[in-house]
This record gives sequence, structure tokens and C-alpha cells, in this order.
Amino acid sequence: MSKAVRILGVDPGLRNTGWGIIDMVGPKLLWVSHGVIKPKTSLPMSERLAFIVNGLNEVIETHKPDEAGIEETFVNVNPKSTLLLGQARGAAMAGLSLAGLSVAEFAATKVKQCVVGTGAADKDQVTFMIKRLLPKAEAMTADAADALAIAITTANHRDIKSYRKTA
Repeated sequence: MSKAVRILGVDPGLRNTGWGIIDMVGPKLLWVSHGVIKPKTSLPMSERLAFIVNGLNEVIETHKPDEAGIEETFVNVNPKSTLLLGQARGAAMAGLSLAGLSVAEFAATKVKQCVVGTGAADKDQVTFMIKRLLPKAEAMTADAADALAIAITTANHRDIKSYRKTA
């Protein structure tokens, strides 16, 4: 039997940071949990970023992942939005790293391609496929579905040796 590897996927955002946990047992992927960290938009930026880090710490303490994956920041039409998203992503990456997790980074198009089959997929298509790939994952927001898609992408891009069964 292969030992389960627990993977945390994170979809960073200042309003909603999605997270999703899966277990990888050999080539099998199993849903564990998912949710969204929602800092109040009325908080100062520093407190919103701290809220994201603290929320991820709670997820890590509860679920004890072995590694993590996160979406790369895409360049938005609005440079200010891109900068703000980058701050949320930086806070999330720092929190994951401080918890001792290795963090894989994936472009949004790579995540969509891995889960849906095309990098041009929309959020509804990603959510649809997550429900098919992880049927026990219920009542999820688009942010949580994206985070689970990132976890699946992380699992699918691990070193091929990690798939081999141990004696």
C-alpha cells in the first residue's frame, strides 16, 4: 500500500482565499475538506493579510498537509488589482512556507488544463469537473473549487517516483 500524501491547494484573494485538501494514495485522489477564508473588507490591508495567514495556519493545524500548491498571480487589466492580488498571494505563500510546507506554483491556465482539459475553461467548468473528480466534495464556492483544482494539479505534477507503491 502507498502512504497517503495530503495536499493543500490555495486560491489566494483579498476577499476570498479558497483552500482545498486532498489525499493522494498512489494514483487515487480523495477529497478531505475545503473552505474559504474571508477577511472583512473593512479591515486595514495589514490585518486582512494577517487574517489570511492565520486562516491558513488553522487549516494546516487541523488537516496537517504534507505539501501545498498555489495559483500564480495573473496580470490583470487593472495594475492595482494585480498588485492587491499579489499581496494576498505573498501572504499565503509566506504562511505556507513558515509552516514548513513545500509550495508548488501553477498558472491558472495550467490548473484549468489539468482539471478540465483546456486552459480556457471558465469557473463553472472547473467546479463541474471538481464535483466529478471528487464526488464527496459538496457545497463548494468557486474559490474552494479552484483551490481543489490547484491541489489536484499539485498531485498530478509530483515526481513520478512518488506514485510508486512501497513494499
